[in-house]
Amino acid sequence: MKRNDDIITRGAHLQHLDDQQLNERFWELTKQLVDPLLKLASTSTSPSIERSVAMRMGASSIEATRLVFLAQQQMILEYGIGHFLYFIAKATKQSLREVIVAAQDELYFVEQCKRFKEAMQ
Repeated sequence: MKRNDDIITRGAHLQHLDDQQLNERFWELTKQLVDPLLKLASTSTSPSIERSVAMRMGASSIEATRLVFLAQQQMILEYGIGHFLYFIAKATKQSLREVIVAAQDELYFVEQCKRFKEAMQ
């Protein structure tokens, strides 16, 4: 069985390029593919990503779930839970762990959200 391969006709426009030009063309096309992904990653988040961030900052799975739930209620998830926790820790001169524990209380969380939102405007 003979394979009908069209690699020569599809690659004809690349035949005149040397190795350096092919390398540059490869990275140009790669950049075109990756740039939209990077933009999406830098402008988007999700509850699961934010839970993961909170856990890496020292929250337990249960605490992280609560923090993300409260952040969604207060509509600050888009800023990132890590950003929020760090901001509150810095503003109140508490450790991240202390802020994580205190933020489990909804009243404390809402109060700190007001402070955070004012700073973000």
